[in-house]
Amino acid sequence: MESKSRCKVCVTGGAGYIGSALVHSLLQKGYIVHATLRNLGDESKVGLLRGFPYAKERLHLFEADIYKPQEFEQAIEDCKFVFHVATPIYDTSGHEVTFLNLQPNKDKIVATISAIKKIADVCIQSTTVRRLVYTASVVAASPLKDDGSGYKTTMDETCWTPLHIHVPYSNDFVKEYTKAKTNGEQEILKIGDEKASKLEVVTLSCGMVGGRGHLPYVTGSVMTLISQVINNATQYQLLRYIEELLGKIPIVHVEDVCRAHIFCAETPLVNGRFLCSSSYVTSAEMAKYYQENYPQFHLNQEYLEGPTREINWGSTKLEDKGFSYKYDIKTILDDCIEYAKRFDNI
Repeated sequence: MESKSRCKVCVTGGAGYIGSALVHSLLQKGYIVHATLRNLGDESKVGLLRGFPYAKERLHLFEADIYKPQEFEQAIEDCKFVFHVATPIYDTSGHEVTFLNLQPNKDKIVATISAIKKIADVCIQSTTVRRLVYTASVVAASPLKDDGSGYKTTMDETCWTPLHIHVPYSNDFVKEYTKAKTNGEQEILKIGDEKASKLEVVTLSCGMVGGRGHLPYVTGSVMTLISQVINNATQYQLLRYIEELLGKIPIVHVEDVCRAHIFCAETPLVNGRFLCSSSYVTSAEMAKYYQENYPQFHLNQEYLEGPTREINWGSTKLEDKGFSYKYDIKTILDDCIEYAKRFDNI
């Protein structure tokens, strides 16, 4: 393999929770990193990335808006691997997940597909990009049966979310996000299946991502994972939506997410769809862990009485290729608590 000190990679959405952690990990491993941001004038985000070790020598920042996907061309130029992390669906710059702008809802789904097609096309037209790794979401992998009669016995890569089924605790935001991530992942996998494209495509369908990140605030996914501790009704509703959609809640540490992205880029003969979660638990199990290990927080009784379902995590594709998770559910939840404490959210 080409020396990492000369190997260029691109990370779209480099200032987000996963994106910034991935940029940090890639720099630590010796890669030259091209990272895109929506606004290079945002000193808080630029300063964060430029403050990483080795950033001065090997980090190059590019301004690119996912609503204008042609702007990614310069960032992708000369890169060997492209990690498409950016999404137009949400912004986590505050404690709550919010829409990026006021465009009609359908535009966000269209933008997701348009960006995927354009970024894939730029990769194909380049003479250097070997593999495109797309940050997908397990919301696209629901084990709900198509006829609405319940859940399949296992959740794995064969599962695709039936978008026509009503899911409890849903709202306009989660419906839109679920549809965009489902359609987007299906679209990019089609591109990877086209022999003429000669582009290797990997989708990593990540669970709820927790753990201590690099951002100077607590991200939406972490707030959701600690929603029972902070008694946040909005975030708890999102947690329950995930549970109703997926049977249980797949959870993964942000550092394992980064390791999985890099593994899927570096490892030969890796392509197609992979689910990425180290734990598959109920909301009640999470609440019981918090109650037992953080008695200073008084949890509502309703949190301890969530549903129990006989569904198993059936995905072993990543492990079969040689990947192993470092962080278990206890470490993930503990790190979420510590991350929130750092910014006085609890």
